[in-house]
Amino acid sequence: MIVVKEVKDKKTYKDFFYFPYILYKGNQYNVPPLRKEEQDEFDPKINGAFEHCEAKMFVAYKDNVLSGRVAGIINRKYNIKTGENQVRFTRFDVIDDVEVSRALIDAVAQWGKQNGMNKMIGPIGFSDFDKQGMLIEGFEELDLYVTIYNYPYYAEHMKKLGFDKEVDWVEYEIKIPDRYDERLDRIANLAMKRYGYTYFDVKSYNQVKPMFSIALNEIMNEVYDPLYGYVTMNQRQIDRETAMLKQIFLPDCVSAVMHEGKLVGYGFMAPNISDALKKANGHIFPKGIIPFIKSLKKFDKVDLYSTGVRKSYQGKGVNALILIRSHKNLIKHGVKYVYTGPQLEKNIPIQDQWKSFEKRINRRRRCWGKMI
Repeated sequence: MIVVKEVKDKKTYKDFFYFPYILYKGNQYNVPPLRKEEQDEFDPKINGAFEHCEAKMFVAYKDNVLSGRVAGIINRKYNIKTGENQVRFTRFDVIDDVEVSRALIDAVAQWGKQNGMNKMIGPIGFSDFDKQGMLIEGFEELDLYVTIYNYPYYAEHMKKLGFDKEVDWVEYEIKIPDRYDERLDRIANLAMKRYGYTYFDVKSYNQVKPMFSIALNEIMNEVYDPLYGYVTMNQRQIDRETAMLKQIFLPDCVSAVMHEGKLVGYGFMAPNISDALKKANGHIFPKGIIPFIKSLKKFDKVDLYSTGVRKSYQGKGVNALILIRSHKNLIKHGVKYVYTGPQLEKNIPIQDQWKSFEKRINRRRRCWGKMI
């Protein structure tokens, strides 16, 4: 017998956040999320998205054994933006039993319909910084800190439950050359001379913390707004994301281009911490802290978190300057690979920025949808 319970007490709360560690125990490709960060995501006192979102969490038991979980989100700000009545599902994890999946998805659907929703999409979270997309290719690739791993049978469950493709995201592994091409400096100098750009000399987190806030508030909200699923972030969300960047910040992984004292473009990367998180298994303290510190001191892989150029400066050399500065710093640190994280498959301008590099698509993720 399958029983689905709404998360309302200590036991169901613990089961909701603990289940992924049971399901993926021993899986060499899964990167366990940090338990505290996951819990904070569903705390209205911490996550500013609750100013325009509602959420419900559910857990499933088959024959009294914990067998799955899912959360539903109603993002009213996005629904107003699109004119749709969507309920999102996220944190969907389940054993290989389609009836357990059906029971979980039905719980979110019923909650959505009770609140006037007529369509379900997912997995997609509260914001573009939240984890989204169900893995459909690349199951034998080590996952990232900012993404979700799932087993191949998830997609089969979605199809059996009547879901269709909404959008796909692709991820790239980009190979970095061993040596820096000095000719790139000439390109950078020409662009800087022509347009009057300068690089911001990044030295410390506190120095660039206000810049992170500007990058998210003014540039990311402007550039990303037309993209599927994106909702402009409010100040509480921006402050939280800015604070979270501190734990993985390294000066050489940040590129910032200025014009007349104003930030016009940025690129933010960080050392790949997937191996450290596997050792941490959900908790940085105590056993995960040493691997985490080591991963920030010596690394040959980095993850690309976000890039953006103000619309009025696009096509005017800013993106090239970001790439050139990033390229030089990566080679200085002996970085071999950059992992992009999810990019919409039809976002060709973003993918074109890597056209001169050796690269491959190493993962593909899908957002599913159906009427309810």
